[in-house]
Amino acid sequence: MTNLQIFLDIATEAALAAGAVLQDYLGKLEDAITEKSRPGDLVTVADKASEEVILEVLRRHFPQHSILAEESGKLGNQDNEYLWAIDPLDGTTNYAHQYPAFAVSIGLLIDGVPQVGVIYDPVHNELFRAATGLGATRNRRSIKVSETSELSKSLLVTGFAYDRRETSDNNYAEFCHLTHLTQGVRRSGSAALDLAYVACGRVDGYWERGISPWDVVAGVILVQEAGGKVTAYDGTAFKIASGRILATNGKIHDNLSCELVEVPPLSSWK
Repeated sequence: MTNLQIFLDIATEAALAAGAVLQDYLGKLEDAITEKSRPGDLVTVADKASEEVILEVLRRHFPQHSILAEESGKLGNQDNEYLWAIDPLDGTTNYAHQYPAFAVSIGLLIDGVPQVGVIYDPVHNELFRAATGLGATRNRRSIKVSETSELSKSLLVTGFAYDRRETSDNNYAEFCHLTHLTQGVRRSGSAALDLAYVACGRVDGYWERGISPWDVVAGVILVQEAGGKVTAYDGTAFKIASGRILATNGKIHDNLSCELVEVPPLSSWK
């Protein structure tokens, strides 16, 4: 097996183990839910327990690799060429309310480039996997992006950052604008699942601002290996540190990019 296949298999082991932890805690949190530094940014004992399982698996197999985890932050030598980006529970607010849209997301950057990704939805038992040159799968079957070529016939998905109440740099205007131009815009509450759904053709495009690396590293390689396209809003190269992402089936990418760049500010709407 290639190294990428090994990395993919170990990430799968970790994601499935973490998913089992989330299933065990689901509906049993009671008062074990707290807010982080921003209102609405929740964390639960399930987040932490899931992350511990993932870290144990990765450290056992790859002790020299560096890690960036949502709850634990930076771990290991951050100069290492291998960096695992981990979200042990993407969609914590959904999870806390027992709304079935959350996932485990584990991605691997090699020299800063997403190369391996695993996203696991334990409620629906859907396992999304991809690695550079190895294709993308859902439950071990190949997937590909949709064939929709017109923005007017597309279904999009997005999300809203936790600081949306405090900053005008949110995507409310984009949401309204694109709702008028498409067949609809959904908001799942999980960036990982949004990207997985672009990869398997359930939605045609996704954009969001205010994201963190652990939200999207796994999903980026899924979309790319499924035949889609990932860039910045303006179509230039995607930069993980920017906090903004545009991912589509490729066929509506240029049109969607143009609309995102040119959308009028919400203050100008009547």
